[in-house]
Amino acid sequence: MPGNSERRGKRTSAKRGAAGGSGGKRKDALKGRGKTLPADERPWHKGYSGTEDVPQRTQWKQDKEKRAAAAEGRAPKIGKPGTKDTTFGRGTKPGRSVASRGSLTPRTGGRTGARVTPGRKSATPRDAPEMLVGRNPVVEALRSRIPATALYVAQGIEIDERINEAVRTASDRGIALLEITRAELDRMTGGVLNQGIGLSVPPYAYESFEDLVANALEQPLPLLVALDGVTDPRNLGAVVRSAAAFGAHGVFLPERRASGMTATAWRTSAGAAARTPIAQVTNLTRALKACQAEGFTVVGLDADGATSIYDLEASVGPLVIVVGSEGRGMSRLVGETCDLRVAIPMMSEVESLNASVAAAVTLAEVARRRTA
Repeated sequence: MPGNSERRGKRTSAKRGAAGGSGGKRKDALKGRGKTLPADERPWHKGYSGTEDVPQRTQWKQDKEKRAAAAEGRAPKIGKPGTKDTTFGRGTKPGRSVASRGSLTPRTGGRTGARVTPGRKSATPRDAPEMLVGRNPVVEALRSRIPATALYVAQGIEIDERINEAVRTASDRGIALLEITRAELDRMTGGVLNQGIGLSVPPYAYESFEDLVANALEQPLPLLVALDGVTDPRNLGAVVRSAAAFGAHGVFLPERRASGMTATAWRTSAGAAARTPIAQVTNLTRALKACQAEGFTVVGLDADGATSIYDLEASVGPLVIVVGSEGRGMSRLVGETCDLRVAIPMMSEVESLNASVAAAVTLAEVARRRTA
């Protein structure tokens, strides 16, 4: 056979030509459906104000709205004021109560509760304990005397000196020791690599901001540290450790868009979080203004600041040092609230310092000036 007619996938049927038109027979299908009717003129909408029977789904929406309105003590959003049948909703037949509708009592115990999707995990509450995993982190946390409620050890793991030290330290401190299966530990830790050990840490007990400021003002030279959006818990722990080392009387940070005192922050602070009060505030700018009203000078760390930390004469008075977040530094509102913006002079062309390092350098200079 000539040519390549034996090739695989050859065409065996004639090539299809262009599709023919309808000859104008379907021109009515191209017409639009007209304007959208108002809600009170659509029988299938919950805002319909007529008296005709409506679909069951629409009736259920009306009844749901009436129950919600009754629970909130307001008028139901059904129909329009002055129209017919605004109290009972559209299509409700006389003598038929809401409770008589069988579709309003589902198998899950009613539609008034929250719908639970099978297999979906609920959001973790903020006061839930945290699990610190890994042999080295657990041992370091126990050495730092981080508050803990239970030590979990998986069955059948290889025992080394770190496991022995963790078990011995937890036993000496009265922490519960629980031996569970490896699968159960994996489930508790969310599949994170845990090396067969986990430490349950309770949520951190924050100090009240008002008490934090009041206690600082009782000191001869009040010193506080504020963190503006520091999201790395290791940086938070390092700042707390530096604050304790150089005589700061407290640390406060925003509740949102910032790291809290997690187990990682506890461990990084090397136990300093146990003796340094830490507070969370709803609005950092408002908290800084409250400190200014109490006589504090608010100083923000800024690489482009006009004042050097070595020329900071306000160090010998009540002082709040504001440390910005990793990368972007202080936010605009926080920067505008600060009384001064100070910079750390550097000998080389380094763009900026880590947030915790910058805090440590500044706190060390403030401590030096106060003891000079």
